[in-house]
Parts: sequence; C-alpha cells; structure tokens
Amino acid sequence: MMERPWPTREDAWQLLCEFTRSESLRKHALAVEAAMRAYARRFGEDEERWAIVGLLHDFDYEMHPTPDKHPLEGARILRERGWPEDIVHAVLCHADYLDVERRTPMDRAIYAVDELASFIVAVALVRPHKSIHEVDVAAVRKKMKEKGFARAVDREIIVKGAQVLGVDLDEHIAFVIEALKPVARELGIAGTDA
Repeated sequence: MMERPWPTREDAWQLLCEFTRSESLRKHALAVEAAMRAYARRFGEDEERWAIVGLLHDFDYEMHPTPDKHPLEGARILRERGWPEDIVHAVLCHADYLDVERRTPMDRAIYAVDELASFIVAVALVRPHKSIHEVDVAAVRKKMKEKGFARAVDREIIVKGAQVLGVDLDEHIAFVIEALKPVARELGIAGTDA
C-alpha cells in the first residue's frame, strides 16, 4: 500500500480549523494560500508546499495574538506534531519582528504576500460592488496613502516585501490581485449585483 504524502493541504486545513474559529482569519489564510500558490507556479516551486505555508502562517494567531507568542507558539505546535522544518521556518519568516533569516524563495514569498493579501481584500470590500474585479494597482496604491484605511496593515512591510521578493511593487500588487481572483467567492470579494 502506498504511503500518503505528508503533509497535505487537507492536513493544513484541519490544523487551521482546529486552532482558528474566526471566519475572517480563515479567509485571510485562504487569500495568502492563493497568493503563495500563484508565486510557487511563477517561480517553478512546489505549489502544494507553498500553499500549506500560506494556510498555516497565522493558524495560532487567534490563541496567541501577541508578538511574544505569535508565531512562536505556532512553530512549537508544528514541531511537536512533526511538521517539516522548512514549513515551520517559513511560518516564522512572515513575522518581521522575529528577525528570522529568509533563506528560500518560499520564506521570502510568505513575508511578501501576507500583508498585501489582506490589504487587497480590504480594498475590494470598499469598492462599489465589493469585487476584486474592481481593484487595480492604482486603487491599491491610493488606499495605501490613506493612513486611516485598513490601519492594521503595515504599508512598510508591503513595500519591503516586494523588495525582499525581488519584484517591482506595482508588479507585485498586480500579481497578488490576479492570484486572489480565482478564490474571490470564498473570500467574499466576488462582487454583488448592486
């Protein structure tokens, strides 16, 4: 009998749901998963592994929302449960304040897409039809200048993320917008008939 591959997306989804009850946090994980999957394809990397990192990067946030615990507690849980170290390391890499070295393209990508994916979803939700299809680079850049909009999203990390990934900021924004379109319905940004 063939051994099932480990870990799978289903394993990651189950772990996320075990620790994360909030629908908005689960949607954030789905958005980051979509962006990670798209970048893995672009860079010719392991799409499933990158997607798993996207799903899991904040799985412990609801239980441990402070910088002294998140994502350190998540990393501890992953290690206790035998998750591969490259996934654990990438999860740690999304937190700028930990100063963890981003050694691989996957490490750099999770850092680059985390804040931006949230921000793009927020921009879509304030468009007239709440649709990702109404969002473009100019709309995102304009909202980035509004300090009161999506105030929890760190604009400096969005800019630094593109630099760390080695892509132009506008190209990065456009790429993540496109990456979110296939999962727009799950994210609640497919649009309304208004």
